[in-house]
Amino acid sequence: MVGAGVLSLPYAMSELGWGPGVTVLIISWVITLYTLWQMVEMHEIVPGKRFDRYHELGQQAFGEKLGLYIVVPQQLIVEVSLNIVYMVTGGLSLQKFHDLVCDENCKDIKLTYFIMIFASVHFVLSHLPNFNSISGISLAAAVMSLSYSTIAWSAAIKKGVQPDVQYGYKPKSTAGTVFNFFSALGDVAFAYAGHNVVLEIQATIPSTPEKPSKGPMWKGVTVAYIVVALCYFPVALIGYWMYGNAVSDNILISLNKPTWLIAMANLFVVVHIIGSYQVYAMPVFDMIETLLVKKLKFTPSFMLRFITRNIYVALTMFVGICFPFFSGLLAFFGGFAFAPTTYFLPCVMWLSIVKPTKWSLSWFTNWICRVALMIVSPIGGLRSIIVQAKNYEFFS
Repeated sequence: MVGAGVLSLPYAMSELGWGPGVTVLIISWVITLYTLWQMVEMHEIVPGKRFDRYHELGQQAFGEKLGLYIVVPQQLIVEVSLNIVYMVTGGLSLQKFHDLVCDENCKDIKLTYFIMIFASVHFVLSHLPNFNSISGISLAAAVMSLSYSTIAWSAAIKKGVQPDVQYGYKPKSTAGTVFNFFSALGDVAFAYAGHNVVLEIQATIPSTPEKPSKGPMWKGVTVAYIVVALCYFPVALIGYWMYGNAVSDNILISLNKPTWLIAMANLFVVVHIIGSYQVYAMPVFDMIETLLVKKLKFTPSFMLRFITRNIYVALTMFVGICFPFFSGLLAFFGGFAFAPTTYFLPCVMWLSIVKPTKWSLSWFTNWICRVALMIVSPIGGLRSIIVQAKNYEFFS
């Protein structure tokens, strides 16, 4: 549940300001917890049937063909974009670790090569067969996420409030402020991505009529969201408090002292996103291999899996090298695809499948969630990508 997007939350706060920033953080936490509960409940909403994939739930809500057209493109955008961002984040964290440890005694290495080093791990791990096989990696990722989040806010406190810190908006124009505001909403939306794999994870839990899978799954979600709160709120609020609008789009990039601690935090980020990459790549592998076998009539084999998964890892690595813009990618993809699949689609599917009574609490709450989508836009993120691309050399 805790993604690398937590590192950009202080930057998002700098573009939102104290009042709107705190409000958006709290509302996002509440709405996404509610929509996640909806998805857990709808997993077995039809007696004798389990919806093990997001698109299967979409088909139940919108029809066989329309459900696929609505859900699959957005889910693929979310999962592939996450893997691209994780490639960039892994490379940035490895580069930061290298710079901290070597100080000025080592030769500078381009970010491109660090992304390639990070990708090399996935050429091996991507051949693990299913979610159960990566449970150990996922556990390590969970521990690492809590660790580097704690280091981020505690190191910021240690450094203290910076001299001449400012909490106002950086852009001089109204248009720039508005664009940055929407970009920040995309950053926040990107931080909540677990909805896109929650059904696949719940599918691994045994279920009987007496003990349905939603019981242990909801307990897991509750624990996960407590951890989310412990990670997200301190990092966002303390990071912004200490640095103001001068904070970097990755809070760990702003921190340099103590060197050993920040270097260790960046290594924790690498371990975390190694696990997270696999969690979000696994459903993509499943979709690709299902398409090849069922539609294109390929024979299921180790070689098919070996080739398709390596090509996918290579493609996400290549795109990450071409567009290494951490904050711009987060904002754009957050508004473009994460907001619908996290805030919007679960509410629409709930209204379609459960059909709550009009003007009931459930009906009213779901309409509020639907309206929340309207204020999250990819425009600010697209602007961030364009601005950063103008100042970036292809292989810098």
